[in-house]
Amino acid sequence: MTAQAAENREHAVVIGLEVHVQLETSTKIFCNCSTTAVDDEEPNTRTCPVCLGLPGALPVLNEGAVEAAVKIGKALSADIPERTTFHRKNYYYPDLPKNFQLTQYDAPICQQGSLEISVEGQRREIGITRAHLEEDPGSLQHEGGSIDTADYSLINYNRAGTPLVEIVTEPDFRSPQETRAFLAKLEGVLEYLGVFEATRDGSLRVDANISLVEAEDVDEDGSISDDVLADANRTEVKNISSHKGAEKALAYEVTRQKNAVRRGRVIETETRHWDESRGITVSMRSKESEADYRYFREADLPPLEVAHWKDEISIPELPDARRERFQSEYGLDSESASKLTSTKAVADFFEAVAESFDADLAATWVADNLLGELNYRDMAITDVEDRLDEFERLIELVDSDQVTTKNAEEIVLREMLDEGDDPATIIDREGLGKADEGEIEGFVSEAIEENPDAVEDYHNGEGGALNFLVGQVMQKSQGSADPGSVNELLRAELAE
Repeated sequence: MTAQAAENREHAVVIGLEVHVQLETSTKIFCNCSTTAVDDEEPNTRTCPVCLGLPGALPVLNEGAVEAAVKIGKALSADIPERTTFHRKNYYYPDLPKNFQLTQYDAPICQQGSLEISVEGQRREIGITRAHLEEDPGSLQHEGGSIDTADYSLINYNRAGTPLVEIVTEPDFRSPQETRAFLAKLEGVLEYLGVFEATRDGSLRVDANISLVEAEDVDEDGSISDDVLADANRTEVKNISSHKGAEKALAYEVTRQKNAVRRGRVIETETRHWDESRGITVSMRSKESEADYRYFREADLPPLEVAHWKDEISIPELPDARRERFQSEYGLDSESASKLTSTKAVADFFEAVAESFDADLAATWVADNLLGELNYRDMAITDVEDRLDEFERLIELVDSDQVTTKNAEEIVLREMLDEGDDPATIIDREGLGKADEGEIEGFVSEAIEENPDAVEDYHNGEGGALNFLVGQVMQKSQGSADPGSVNELLRAELAE
């Protein structure tokens, strides 16, 4: 094909993901070594003969990891087969001490599931091919540069053997934006299940497979035939560790591949590394085939029969169901319900507040005021969930007219987060108690007397004049007057 012909052909993007999720268990998947790192942890100290693959060491499967995998399968509406087995995936890499990885091959614990996403108001169902258990390798620390420029690399096996679930999607994504939406949705589901901690370093890592196909080969429903997919040259992008990173890495790779095609070049089937610091992908090696890994059954681990666990293990209310309930039970709009179910901790906090106050009031304070201030400070609801009683006290003070909404939002709440004080202390210190009606009437009379030009403008129909007078009263009251009441008092006095 000439470069001119290639440039004139339209191409569609095809993306599939492999998402590695670190499970929240106290010990590793095949041994009793702790999974909990500490700040001053020495490298290669959280290890044992099993996770280092020393001769004669035998693996013992962590039951908690299996339960977590079953929960994930249920949340993804996946099939859990009668029998699941482990295999050895053989390859050499410095951070793999055994030179093989214990994983699952042709009988994964979860098969054929799905997860629905929404992008720009359009809902799409992403197929889940499989989700399987495996052990994490160790970690490499590249000194003096990135993976392709470092002077040397150090190996830390403390992470080796940490339990993972690898979730493999169908090649159903048609844009980098869809992958970001999927990862955000998946992370929310995992957090609700209680099997995953997003703040833990390396808790979610993504490998993305991306290729281009001719646009005419994509059906109206977005499906692509197996033959077309088989003929497409696919690159794998590794080292993606965030939703935003996935979108950026894939956007770069889409552009790189389209530029290559326009120049008449062939897309190489290879593995590429996402260098986040430079915002580019770099070639690492040719893409391995399945045969290169020489899978064979792990003789030291018997087959697992866990299909009955699907009925025995329960899962909590998931984000979509909770969002719908918030709309029907509390009468919230879809935007507020989405904010309030963004994490399980936020949803729990809102429901605790809604037990004592009107749902709309609780939603306004949690979704708009509190979350907005927390986001500005790069804080999470978990940083203040132990101060629920203080937060409820602040709402109570506003609801009972003891402090104005403006002062509560702009002064009290902010000082609660910045200084750590309780609402009563802040209100007393700053003199924010709400002015009584007599004081406000006095401030209104003073504002009218001191601003005759504004009074004249008001009588001449200039709408901004009233706002100016309201501001004068608020300034005199040091924000302790209610703007709505001030507005009414001004109108009444100016009408006389």
